[in-house]
Amino acid sequence: MEIWVNPACSKCRSAVRLLDAEGVDYTVRRYLEEPPDAAELRDVLRRLGLEPWDITRTGEAVARELGVAEWPRDEGSRERWIAALAAHPEMVQRPIITADDGTAVVGRSESAVRDTLGRRA
Repeated sequence: MEIWVNPACSKCRSAVRLLDAEGVDYTVRRYLEEPPDAAELRDVLRRLGLEPWDITRTGEAVARELGVAEWPRDEGSRERWIAALAAHPEMVQRPIITADDGTAVVGRSESAVRDTLGRRA
């Protein structure tokens, strides 16, 4: 199990505390320091069953500068969104937890984090 975190994020810290409390073996990835590339983002999106605009923090300053809230949300624009997320990882919703069963979840709530606990191999 891997969790993508920003240590400054309270939701990330809560998710890590919950995983620790449950004795889960996991790897922390500080995704702002070790940003995912486009291929990793495609894989996580597949695992999440979401589109890139679904995990984009459109309120971030860089997102506002790029005007991503106005970008089309369609298959033809998908790679543009992915490229933007790879170039500006601060726009990626957090925390993202990849489960051992090949799925992933955006762990912004305790229930979402707990959902991943049942997916451990």
